[in-house]
Amino acid sequence: MSMQIFILLLLWASRVTETTTGTWRQCTELLPLDLLSFVLERDTSRVVPGVHVKQLAGVRGVQFLSPDTSMSFPASQFLVNCDLFPNEFSLVVTVKVNPISPKRDEYIFSLMGPKNVERSALKEKEEVLGTKNLGFISEDEQQLQKKETKSHAKPGGIILGLKLSQNGLNFVFKGNGKAAEHQSFHDIHLTPNQWHTLVLVIGIHHMKLTVDCRSPLEIAPPRAFPSDLNIQGSRFHIGSRGRWKGLFSGLMRQLVLVPNSDASHQICPSSDPQLAALSVPPLLLDLPVRRQNDRHATSSGTAGRLSVGLERPCSELLRHQLWFNPLKKGLYVCDGSAWITVWEDHKRLDYVSEHQVLITSSETHDVEVFQIQDVGLMAAMAHRASGSAVYLWTHLGFQLYQNISTHGALAWKHFQIGKKAYLVVSNSGTGTNKSLDKDPETDFSVIYKWSKRRKRFVRFQTLQTHCARDWEAFNINEQTYLAVANHRMGNSNHTINSVIYKWNRSTKSFEVHQTLITSGAYDWEFFKVGPYHFLVVANAFDGVTTSVDSVIYIWIDGRFQVFQTIKTFCATDWEMFQIGSRVFLAVANGYRLQGNGSSQYTISSTIYELDMSAQLFVRFQDIVTYSAVDWEFFSLREEYFLVVANSYNGESYSLNSILYRWQGYEGFVPVHWLPTIGCSDWEFFSSNGESFLIYSSAKAALSKVFKLKTY
Repeated sequence: MSMQIFILLLLWASRVTETTTGTWRQCTELLPLDLLSFVLERDTSRVVPGVHVKQLAGVRGVQFLSPDTSMSFPASQFLVNCDLFPNEFSLVVTVKVNPISPKRDEYIFSLMGPKNVERSALKEKEEVLGTKNLGFISEDEQQLQKKETKSHAKPGGIILGLKLSQNGLNFVFKGNGKAAEHQSFHDIHLTPNQWHTLVLVIGIHHMKLTVDCRSPLEIAPPRAFPSDLNIQGSRFHIGSRGRWKGLFSGLMRQLVLVPNSDASHQICPSSDPQLAALSVPPLLLDLPVRRQNDRHATSSGTAGRLSVGLERPCSELLRHQLWFNPLKKGLYVCDGSAWITVWEDHKRLDYVSEHQVLITSSETHDVEVFQIQDVGLMAAMAHRASGSAVYLWTHLGFQLYQNISTHGALAWKHFQIGKKAYLVVSNSGTGTNKSLDKDPETDFSVIYKWSKRRKRFVRFQTLQTHCARDWEAFNINEQTYLAVANHRMGNSNHTINSVIYKWNRSTKSFEVHQTLITSGAYDWEFFKVGPYHFLVVANAFDGVTTSVDSVIYIWIDGRFQVFQTIKTFCATDWEMFQIGSRVFLAVANGYRLQGNGSSQYTISSTIYELDMSAQLFVRFQDIVTYSAVDWEFFSLREEYFLVVANSYNGESYSLNSILYRWQGYEGFVPVHWLPTIGCSDWEFFSSNGESFLIYSSAKAALSKVFKLKTY
């Protein structure tokens, strides 16, 4: 294909890349959602309040002591970026039931409608991503949101639920009217004080119930399950309907929602149908071998038995048992107290340990790790308060090396021109304006050059910017360019020009080469695919909404032209990476602004893959994130990883940022949870054959270095 034809196809493709749906979004293309694990593992340091772990016949389950708020969470944390409940789905439940008293209902789970809760959208948006300090919320927005009316909390009605009564199992859902519809399964028998696994499959015009992998009971309900079941503002309640009346009295071991799929085919047939498992919380996986109904089972009878899974306990009862871990591709044998390696394929990332807590002079919005010849590994920290710092890596970790005067620094970028090393900072404050008598809406970002003689970075060039969020340096045809992401001008104008500068070899300075219209630009990412050069911008806000198009540009005839637009929600970062010949782009979505002025912080960030035949980036995988502000990709030997900076969930900045491992067909799967506070950036680096991750905090005056261990 000639260059001209390829470019024409690229330009044509840019017109057919709209990724949004209608006004009401149906929940589609979701993976199985483990509701029970979600509530039990939100804080792994302690048992969740309101529940107690009990054991029946050698099998663990949770007993609900009260309808505690810890067993409740907003539906938006699971069913992200959508407004309507899936119109086809399965529920997989493993429970031990108690005899049900007459006139008593017990809810396995419920989805309750919204409450009119007093809420300030201004407060939410000020707190997310550190925007109160960064000036992300304009004065116009503040005045508008201060006028919001407040109302008293009122209880919401049931939208969806699964309950047990003396008559059997009942599936409850909100019909076309306000009244709830009840579909009862009377012809089933759940033996009290025994485990049972139920798979309920809901279609638009049919329902099917499978108990312990026996022949299913299928019915055609008189009223179809609604295809427009609105879940905005609703909450899941596990083991209750949010109050004492209706509390589940039995034990629960498994509760999984499987959108758009018949889950009975995934777990049946089973060698243990009463405990057929799709996803069981790790807290409940410690299974002694002996059970009350296994009279001949002994610890010696486990010899040679093979279990498969991601986590397994090793105890005296499991001595000589074999365990295959498919994630690590390793075979192990239990010696009575620990797993002994029988065989492993190769070294892999095993665990992450805290290596250094770096106390900084201020909250930090960005960290840039780079190498200076004859000096060593360095890290530049963009501090919120006046003055940023450069650190040098030593055997003790990062040590302060140089202080640099900055004003509301948001990002650093290191780059080379020939053998010369440079650092450019994104200043968002007005401190640099005072001596220059310039427009107060204008900032001045600064390029620093490394002085070999002084062994310091010295001021080199000042560039006019507007609340600059990011710099990107790149080379095309042996020419050096710098792209700045101008976020806003003043407090309200977010749709402004971001600028691409070109290095002038004659004047030894950067000059304006091209301007591009951006909307609250947050990040630039440059990358190459074969002979083609791309630049993608993360657009965060257009002054009205965070649902804006981010744009991928392609270099044609010495300038960047639009290649593709992708709908994003307060996009804060793009990360390009390659796995083999496959090319990916991951976007970090910050939050979604709701129609009522509130904000949704639990949304999907998305990985896109370049479809070579269509010459477009297409959706590959959605990952639930919490006001994500950064992705960092890295590889260790033959393995590939992504770590996300989760910054805020609507309630707290103390969150787990998550490390994901590439699993081929499965995409990226979570493998490590790293505790962070207002995480703003991740950087991967290596030193002396060892690998590390460092994160910066926009909410605490500290950064942390984690050491990546392999085995």
